[in-house]
Amino acid sequence: MGQQIALAAALAGHRVRCQDVSEEALCRASRFAEQYLAERVAKGKLSAEEAERARAGLQFTPDLAEAAGDADLVIEAVIEKVAVKREVFARLDSVSPPGAVLATNSSYIVSSRLADATSRPEKVCNMHFFNPALVMKLVEVVKGPHTAQETVDVVMDVARSMGKIPVLLHKEIEGFLVNRILSAIRNEALFLYETGVASYEDIDAAVVHGLGHPMGPFRLLDLTGIDLSYHVTMERYRETGNPAHKPSPTIVEKYVRGEWGRKTGKGFYEYGSD
Repeated sequence: MGQQIALAAALAGHRVRCQDVSEEALCRASRFAEQYLAERVAKGKLSAEEAERARAGLQFTPDLAEAAGDADLVIEAVIEKVAVKREVFARLDSVSPPGAVLATNSSYIVSSRLADATSRPEKVCNMHFFNPALVMKLVEVVKGPHTAQETVDVVMDVARSMGKIPVLLHKEIEGFLVNRILSAIRNEALFLYETGVASYEDIDAAVVHGLGHPMGPFRLLDLTGIDLSYHVTMERYRETGNPAHKPSPTIVEKYVRGEWGRKTGKGFYEYGSD
C-alpha cells in the first residue's frame, strides 16, 4: 500500500519521499515504480515526460527524519498493530514540522487511538486508501473528536488532487464504512464455509454472479492479505476481550501456515510467479 500511495501522489505532481525500515522493501518499491511507469508509457496511458516528472518527484529513504523533515503531510501505512503505529506517530511528531498533518492509512484503527502519542492531535486523522491504491478511487477520511476541520479540509483536497473520491466520516467508528460492510459479508462467508454449507469457490461465485461484486470474499481476503485480517481481528479482540472478536479458525490456520494470499503465493487460492 505504501509504495502505491507514494507513486499515486507523485503522479499527481506532489513531491514525495517513501520511507521504510527495510532496505529490501525500499528496493522493491523503487523497482515497482520504474516498472509501473514504463508499462504505462508503453500502453500510451502516460507520456514519457509525465512518467519522468513523477519519477523525479519520488525519492526512497530508510531515514524517517529525512523523509518527514520538511513534509506537509505524512501518510503512515505500517502493520495494523496499535502499539507499532503509536511508536511511529510519536517518532513522526518529533521529526516532522509542527504544521505537518499526520494521517494514518489504517483499515480499521481510528486515529484517536494514535493522536495522543503526538503533541498535535488536532492535525491527526484517518486517510484510508483502498488496495490497489493506484487503481481504487475511494479514500475514507475520518474526523476524530480531536481533529481540526482545517486538517480534514487539507486531507480531502490532497485526495482530490490525486484523482481520488474522498468520503468524510463525521465521527469515528472502527472499520469505517466499506470495511464494516465487507466484514459482515466476510464473516458470514467464513461461517458458511466452516460449517460445510458450501466451498469457498462456490461462495465466491455466488457473491460475484449473484450480488455483482467484482470478486468474492475469499478472493478478496487473498488480495488484501490474510495476515492483515488476522492482525485486525486480534487487535479488536485484545481491545474488547470478547471471544466473538477473535479471528475465525480458518484465518488463524492460514496465518500460522504463512498462507497469506497473493503476497505469499497461496491463500485460499494458489498464485503463480506472474
